[in-house]
Amino acid sequence: MPKHSDLIIIGAGPGGYETALKAAAGGKSVTLFNGGMLGGTCLNEGCIPTKCLCRDSEMISSFKEADKFGIDDFTFAVDFNKIISRKQEVTDQLRTGIATMLRQAKVDVVDAMASFLDSHTVVAGNEEYTADNIIIATGSVSKSLPIPGHDLDCVMDSTSLLNIEYIPASLTIIGGGVIGMEFASIFAALGSKVTVIEFMKQILPPFDSDIAKRLKQSLSKRGIEIITGAAAKKIEQNEDYEIVVTYECKGKEQTVVSTDLLMAVGRAPRVDGLNLEAAGVDYSAKGIPVDDNMQTNVRHIYAIGDVNARMMLAHVASFQGERALNVINGEDDKIRFDLVPSAVFTHPECAMAGMTEEECKAKGVEVVTGKSFYRANGKALAMGESEGLCKLIFAKDTHKLLGAHIMGADAALLAQEAANFMNAGAKAEDIRQTIFGHPTLSELILAASDIRN
Repeated sequence: MPKHSDLIIIGAGPGGYETALKAAAGGKSVTLFNGGMLGGTCLNEGCIPTKCLCRDSEMISSFKEADKFGIDDFTFAVDFNKIISRKQEVTDQLRTGIATMLRQAKVDVVDAMASFLDSHTVVAGNEEYTADNIIIATGSVSKSLPIPGHDLDCVMDSTSLLNIEYIPASLTIIGGGVIGMEFASIFAALGSKVTVIEFMKQILPPFDSDIAKRLKQSLSKRGIEIITGAAAKKIEQNEDYEIVVTYECKGKEQTVVSTDLLMAVGRAPRVDGLNLEAAGVDYSAKGIPVDDNMQTNVRHIYAIGDVNARMMLAHVASFQGERALNVINGEDDKIRFDLVPSAVFTHPECAMAGMTEEECKAKGVEVVTGKSFYRANGKALAMGESEGLCKLIFAKDTHKLLGAHIMGADAALLAQEAANFMNAGAKAEDIRQTIFGHPTLSELILAASDIRN
């Protein structure tokens, strides 16, 4: 006899487990299928472990500049084993916390991945489970370029690099997106010679071009070689077991040689093994199509997070799960999926929320921009973080805030503050009439809102 619950959730990443907790708090019986480790990619192979390493690299970079703060004859040594141990301790602690919350909420956690038997039934192991509604939250997997040598043992994905036991002498990164640039910043600070090969004209393709250009300049000054407009063609190992990447740039083939290689060309929705055909759910290699309510073509089956490929961010998955649960409960919400803050934790940080200037132009929206610079901000100078830019985009006719793009210290926090203003429908004058604390980095937003001249 199949075990029945009000809600089945397949996948225990942020979207899956947070939605399970909310559903259970609302009185629903929930069965959560955990096909890997609680917390999913974000906690175990993505957001959290990389942020641990980002913090380590940030501290190391600060130590290298100790003389600027009046600290002379300062020496230090990097123990990479301790760095990796700290990363593991953080992820273990958070994973234990999730398990405790799920247990206290009486969510039935099944440590196996489920596949569909029909639109209301899934199977895991030899057991069958049914539910009135089903949410698919299986996340994503690393993608790889289909070039010769992409499947060599020496080619690492982000998960492999997070578990590396040494600091690479040299590291080539194929892909200049968020994952690639964070690892470039991390390992350059740790002492690796880093080269980034990016196919597009700029790194961080979704970001504002002004921010991407400034970040490239900043990281180049820190010794990272960044080659844009370059197509990786093949990967080989020479007789010394070094990795040779052949790429084409401006019509010429060139090579870069390194001890290690990261393939960071994005992620693909995890749809394999779900047997979606049995449930009648439409899908492709690009993911599971959903409407704005996260409903698939089978209306009682929902898909949230990376698997629907709408926006591959952990916090988006969580709120998509909330939207799906609200639809199931017949409740409305005011969640705005067009206002999602996102960040890349390089050093310096970059972050954004809302529309880019390029997106506004493509949609025929006339804009006016306001800019402020970290070098003119008292707190930034006191922190020794004078490098950076805050760029705000306003509608030309109404002066309504449409986008925020920031590079510099605490950019992620500032982008969130800008997103809060956008959620409130704020105009430039509304921001200017808001009292900001002094001296704070948030005053960069106040300064950039002055578009009267």
